[in-house]
Amino acid sequence: MAKAKKKIIPVKIKKTDVLFSEIKSQIEQARRQVSLQVNQSLTMLYWNIGNIIHRHILGSRRAEYGKAIVATLSQQLTDEYGQGYNYSALTRMINFYLAFSDKKIIATLSRELSWSHFIELITVESEPQRLFYAKMTIAEQWSVRLLRERMDSMLFERTALSKKPEKLIKQELKKLASGTVTNPDLVFRDPYLLDFLGLKETYSEKDLEDAILAQVQQFIIELGSDFAFLARQKRIVIDGSDYKIDLLFYHRGLKCLVAIDLKLGKFRAADKGQMELYLRWLEKHEQRESENAPVGLILCSDKSDEHVELLLLKENGIKVAQYYTQLPSMKILKDKLHKAILIARNKEEIKQRKKRKQEQC
Repeated sequence: MAKAKKKIIPVKIKKTDVLFSEIKSQIEQARRQVSLQVNQSLTMLYWNIGNIIHRHILGSRRAEYGKAIVATLSQQLTDEYGQGYNYSALTRMINFYLAFSDKKIIATLSRELSWSHFIELITVESEPQRLFYAKMTIAEQWSVRLLRERMDSMLFERTALSKKPEKLIKQELKKLASGTVTNPDLVFRDPYLLDFLGLKETYSEKDLEDAILAQVQQFIIELGSDFAFLARQKRIVIDGSDYKIDLLFYHRGLKCLVAIDLKLGKFRAADKGQMELYLRWLEKHEQRESENAPVGLILCSDKSDEHVELLLLKENGIKVAQYYTQLPSMKILKDKLHKAILIARNKEEIKQRKKRKQEQC
């Protein structure tokens, strides 16, 4: 008579918990690697398909002929491989190739970004803007949804970087290859969009501060993911007098403390002196050896660009930015930002011309 097999009953042993965790970690890591490899392979495939189709129809000047080729090809590929190669998908691949025609750049970006990220990026017309959003997505690990929100809020136009000549923009973006944001022109924005605070038309500085702290996670998303909250109403004592810094943050990329002063009204020259006092105190009492000098951000409901320029705030490590608790229409905001960019770039060009003349003399 055959001996019945003994049923093995699982017994919870602490040693197997460790074993299970170790094996689980290996499985999850392998899955992530496979997912990344699949994503990169698919992205490069779509780029190559876009390249091949574009080269084939490039010789024809008739747009209708190109559309007919894409339509016929999409039908053949759909019959063979399914809906992933329909007419709109092939058109997207062509646009993808046109937006990122440098194979080396796309090979690098495809290691970090998903195809869904690229679908959003190809809608951006300007190359510097596309590279900005691509590099910032990698540096700050934006999801597709957050990338879309950053683009909709015109983040690029709200950075100081956008106001520089295109050549300098590209140079600065190349430095982002390491994935760490270390340039203040990429970190600070103007204006800041604080409509998520839900403030009514009349509010006090305390209301503004309370609302920020209640929505601190959303506020940090608007500031940038490298900001870490440290303190509210940071008390400092100078010659027996008490002062309070509204908000104190630390920026990991810049490796420095960031003091934020909230102002309800228009920026005034006196605000500079107050912020300088805060920064010098932080530099003396809070700054560590491995850190850079503290930076100040004055957030106000209105500001004069001429005031900011004449006070040489940039040289003192102070940024002044406007904020909106209630958003204007996107058209008004867009027009205002584009106007500011044109003015800043014109000033930069005049400065460069003067510099060249002086060098020639």
